[in-house]
Amino acid sequence: MANDQPIFPELESEPSGFSKTLARHGLKLTRDNTQILQVNLGLLCNQTCGHCHLNAGPGKTQVMTRQTADQIAAWAERVAFEMIDITGGAPEMNPDIVYIVKMFAALAPKLIFRSNLSALNSGGREHLMELMKHLKVTIVASFASINAAQADAQRGDGVFDASIAALHKLNAMGYGQPGTGLELNLVSNPTGAFMAADQAQTEKRFRQILQSKWGITFNHFFSFSNAPLGRFRQWLERSGNLSAYLNRLADGFNPCAVDGVMCRTLVSVSWDGYLYDCDFNLARGLPMGRNRIHVTDMIGRPKRGNPIATADHCYTCTAGAGFT
Repeated sequence: MANDQPIFPELESEPSGFSKTLARHGLKLTRDNTQILQVNLGLLCNQTCGHCHLNAGPGKTQVMTRQTADQIAAWAERVAFEMIDITGGAPEMNPDIVYIVKMFAALAPKLIFRSNLSALNSGGREHLMELMKHLKVTIVASFASINAAQADAQRGDGVFDASIAALHKLNAMGYGQPGTGLELNLVSNPTGAFMAADQAQTEKRFRQILQSKWGITFNHFFSFSNAPLGRFRQWLERSGNLSAYLNRLADGFNPCAVDGVMCRTLVSVSWDGYLYDCDFNLARGLPMGRNRIHVTDMIGRPKRGNPIATADHCYTCTAGAGFT
């Protein structure tokens, strides 16, 4: 798909198109001081989640090489980002993951590692858990539902039990426990064509049930709506829910959420070293500022005030309380 084609023609041709919505509220989406470097290690994943905006899964060949990781690290060393955020796919499955974690942990005050839990709890990756504990890496774990059937329907058979087992291991290591400095955060996405539930109420329910049924604790909880991209968009199309879902996102636009969206302070780098304003734009094939720039072409941070590339999937991050 060409970069200048709207991903949501159903909305882009209407006054509700995202750029028109910003203009109607007198808003512009521009880059602030870029503090966070997000590194997408590739599309290889042990799961084929129904909500995945990247179409990640087993057998994918888009995997970051050590050479590209080194190029990103050289840029990070020059810039001194406040935080580095490792994501995928399942980043655990990158063959150089230990090397990458060690390298990036030394380049920023905080390192985040995004895990689907089942990949972390398979393939003899206890050494990776121990390494992250030693380096005090923050783990942000996808945990779809406290209902096993719902979780497995979204992520695959057996994923729920594997996730619970992984959380038990992390808790036993000190993750999610008070006073350890080992931060464990959970992220939940809806399992259908609807918006994320109220975060405070959902967190309270998850915390109570995980503690009472499985003795699991965690630090923070985030509830986010699904971006209509990748495999989730394909499901919306097949199920006849696409138009209604897109309009639901557009109807929920909150101008107050624009100032805090992640793309204003984050830059995302793909497995091949190209830069994007966020991971959703990476999935869309919409490069940073609509210019295809490789990390080796960067000297400092992206310039403050530069326009952020947008399309109508941006409604995901500005609906309701937003997506930060």
